[in-house]
Amino acid sequence: ALQMTCKLGGTLWTVRFPFKGWMICGIDVYHGSKDSSVCGFVASLNESISRWFSLALFQSQELGDFYKLAFTKAVETWRNENGYYPSKVVIIRDGVGDGQLEHCRRYEIEQFESCLKEFELETKLCFIVVQKRINTRIFALGRESAENPPPGTVLDHTVTRRYMQDFFLVPQNVRQGTVNPTHYIVLHDTCNLKPDHTQRLCYKLCHLYYNWSGTIRVPAPCQYAHKLAALVGQHIKKAPSASP
Repeated sequence: ALQMTCKLGGTLWTVRFPFKGWMICGIDVYHGSKDSSVCGFVASLNESISRWFSLALFQSQELGDFYKLAFTKAVETWRNENGYYPSKVVIIRDGVGDGQLEHCRRYEIEQFESCLKEFELETKLCFIVVQKRINTRIFALGRESAENPPPGTVLDHTVTRRYMQDFFLVPQNVRQGTVNPTHYIVLHDTCNLKPDHTQRLCYKLCHLYYNWSGTIRVPAPCQYAHKLAALVGQHIKKAPSASP
């Protein structure tokens, strides 16, 4: 019943965001056979970040011209839904390793900035990379021994990189084993977000995945993009039509 409510456009819950006119986007890529991959792109359409534009396309390379096409359609859909263009855009990109960061900075971000210039907008852009497959572990010192840190724990010093803005976030709670933190890297930011604001935003977005009543390991836009790309790549096997 809850999932049907979501499919019909309902909102199960939301988190308070102290800003207006922000569009949050999520990107992930599903790698199939025969050197083909499916890129899933989702973008929020309302202030509560509970309704989404979605688009999935097949591409022969990991980094293709898909991003500009998808971003253009997302911005146009936001304009049709709200009557104005977003003032700031935060793009959260999943599935990028350290070896692809420079290519991502030069190629993907350039496509998004080019799109905003074509619209002649003064919209600011923040581009964040999410990395899940990392070896870093974070522990909290208890009275007797080390234990998993509580959800919402952020580590932005000591083990982070000096030459870039990055941090580790533990958004979820695990019942068994050691919790795996998520690594966030801010590759581009003309929004001039403070590190604390970026960290709070990413943590709040981990609460908005409606298939789970708690927090998840990555922000909800990334998980929705992952589910979309996997569904198209594994089962539908063709590009679906775009829809909010």
